[in-house]
Amino acid sequence: MIRWFEFRDLDKIMEIWLEENLQAHGFIDAEHWRKNLESVRSVLPNAEVYVYEEAGEIRGFIGMDADYIAGLFVKKECRGQGIGRQLIDTVKRKKRLSLHVYERNAGAVSFYQAMGFRVKESMTEKETGEKEYLMVFHENRE
Repeated sequence: MIRWFEFRDLDKIMEIWLEENLQAHGFIDAEHWRKNLESVRSVLPNAEVYVYEEAGEIRGFIGMDADYIAGLFVKKECRGQGIGRQLIDTVKRKKRLSLHVYERNAGAVSFYQAMGFRVKESMTEKETGEKEYLMVFHENRE
């Protein structure tokens, strides 16, 4: 079930955020994610966040800043069950969406392409020096 984030979810969401960033981005120094943990924790309670919960367990979440997907995370052991797709479908009501994804995160790039996103531009992220894509989704794209 997808529901709106509640403050009581914060610790679990931050655990998922850190674990999944470390797992998906092995090409980035782990200290980068640990260093950013508290800043993410401070903005999440005021962000538009949806969680996927099943049997009382949070299995994934998506965070939005207006039409920008700030992050989509699904626990590794829960991937391939349609959770990411359901979370994306929840925010597709916005008609236009954008996100950044590391070029080397091939699984995520493929997932977003399958969800109808396309690469708009490629750039280098200043903090990490990694190449990333700006990907966009337009509901009525032709």
